[in-house]
Amino acid sequence: MFLAMTALVQAAPETEAYQQIGSGGINDATHAAARISWLRAEIARHNELYFKKAAPEISDADYDQLKRELINLEKSFPLAAASVPVVTPAIGDDRSGGFSSRLHIEPMLSLEKTYTEEELRAFHGQVGRALSREEPPVFIVEPKFDGIAISVIYEDGKLVRAVTRGNGREGDDVTANVLTIATLPQVLRATSAEGVANPIPDVVELRGEVYIDYAEFARINAEREEVGETAFAHPRNLAAGTLKQRDPDEVAKRRLSVVFYGLGAWQDAGSEKSRPASQQAWHALVRAWGLPGVAQWTVTTSADETWAALTQLGRARAELGFPTDGAVVKLDSHIDQRRLGASDEAPRWAVAYKFPPERVTTRLRAITLQVGRTGVVTPVAELEPVTIAGTMVARATLHNADAIARRDVRIGDVVYVEKAGEIIPVITGVELSRRAPESVAFVFPSRCPSCATALVRAEGGAAVRCPNSRCAAQVRRRIEHFVDSLEIAGLGPVLIEALVSSEKVADVADLYRLKRVDVSEPVLAEIERSRRADLGRFIFALGIPGIGRKTSETLAARYGNLVALAQAEELNDENRAIIAKLISLGVNPSRAETAGKAGVLAGKIVVLTGTLPTWSRAEAMRRIEAAGGSVAGGVSRKTHLVVAGEDAGVKLTTARSLGITVINEAELRSLLEKKR
Repeated sequence: MFLAMTALVQAAPETEAYQQIGSGGINDATHAAARISWLRAEIARHNELYFKKAAPEISDADYDQLKRELINLEKSFPLAAASVPVVTPAIGDDRSGGFSSRLHIEPMLSLEKTYTEEELRAFHGQVGRALSREEPPVFIVEPKFDGIAISVIYEDGKLVRAVTRGNGREGDDVTANVLTIATLPQVLRATSAEGVANPIPDVVELRGEVYIDYAEFARINAEREEVGETAFAHPRNLAAGTLKQRDPDEVAKRRLSVVFYGLGAWQDAGSEKSRPASQQAWHALVRAWGLPGVAQWTVTTSADETWAALTQLGRARAELGFPTDGAVVKLDSHIDQRRLGASDEAPRWAVAYKFPPERVTTRLRAITLQVGRTGVVTPVAELEPVTIAGTMVARATLHNADAIARRDVRIGDVVYVEKAGEIIPVITGVELSRRAPESVAFVFPSRCPSCATALVRAEGGAAVRCPNSRCAAQVRRRIEHFVDSLEIAGLGPVLIEALVSSEKVADVADLYRLKRVDVSEPVLAEIERSRRADLGRFIFALGIPGIGRKTSETLAARYGNLVALAQAEELNDENRAIIAKLISLGVNPSRAETAGKAGVLAGKIVVLTGTLPTWSRAEAMRRIEAAGGSVAGGVSRKTHLVVAGEDAGVKLTTARSLGITVINEAELRSLLEKKR
């Protein structure tokens, strides 16, 4: 029978038909075997992308749907399933091969997932029947952090090891990288804030998640945009990629966070009774030890209460300040947890509820190509405007040529749009049933849309670049960056376009050659003022690839003036030529004595929401931080000020409900102009 089934699989068609039909369209073993084979290979491919490369191509919901379909087919057609090689492990494997592997003391399992109220109620019923008691079981509902799972071991209260989930049995030893997390103590606190002695077992294995919060995600993307690099799409992917870097010094540049929500092994020769008896007691102990723990959870005793808690958390998730893709429902009693035990894949006493992604459909009107100041050509989807997550969306990044080809996105398609990590609009799929018969695949151009220079692509990279540094689009972007950075009033995009098109300005130095016939007297006065700008800001304004604000300040402190800077090893010949030209024109920026000055926003937490009329988010963040404030990703009772622009969403509503002051960009400008 096995040989016969194998022959059927080999004889069956093996192409796109099995990618398009679901299990409901299969009613015979031949097609089931082919579909199972495709699903197993496809899931294995997505496991590789998600766990090892931190570069998923599909949403969690779509991935889970593939796994569910596979499970259903395997149950409905067991002989067909047995005839197909198993290539997909039950739990994804995040081991990269770049770290030594370490065994977990207790297996680090995954969680069963639910997506509907019906499935959640079914879990409640299963647990209740398994415990078979009159009194209802107590559950804890916690937010599900969207990062990379971690297991951290303390021996005699001292941190000794941090290991990723890996395949559930062993994972990558990333201790050196985890030690860069500022909120993670290396020694457990022996006494609580109330003076009570904390139990310190011989060995304790903590289960948690390493993640990047929204504020840090925004900061990192702002820095990347400053140096002409493509923004990251999702905080989870960034956290995973950061944690797997080989250089801890590089990891430390990105402020990873960690939260602990579970217990693996607890080994204590002194007294096993010191082990927490419940999830609530565990959360309290985590805080007493001085560890970052789950800040909020809900206790429930019925399916109605649990569903209400999930619904409430779903409404509030955008304001949490950290990425979350669902909630986890756990039995509170650790005794009951051990009684129910676990399968090979997941505990029977807990389940994850995944929030349905807010997905909308709209039509793709066009694909435009933006040439950045470093030459990177970025495709952008121009959409029929649609509201998603409370804001109007008319554009979405398409990332690069590979992403377009992978999804086969075509002009005129009806596409699915979501907000990756609740932040960035992305196209997640195409409604193929509504594709026009005459539609054709998008062909990424081989030449720059601005200057027609042949585009180049670094080996192994995804970014496509225009290598012509004198490309008009690149020149405009560099001039705009220079003007914005030095706040040269009156030089807007329209005037810059005219100056570049007329060939009066080919680089930033040419701004200092302009005369009254070229621009107005006030603009000339602004350009003249910029000659004596702060050197650190001036270096940043030059837009040297790879040099952001912090590096610019470092170079300014090291060299002190443009003449000395021209010898810096960080510059190439083109950079040096521009600086030499600036020096010959009498441009003389200097170091400003700003160290130690406190700004009007010193110690204040500010949240940005919506689109500001003139400032980019990166520019607004820079100005707020320069005034001593800090920018947070979500609104909370600790927020001092919310700056709202067009299409401000739920953050604005939350701020008003909490009585937090809300201002617009003009009011922020006025505030920043005041003295402390």
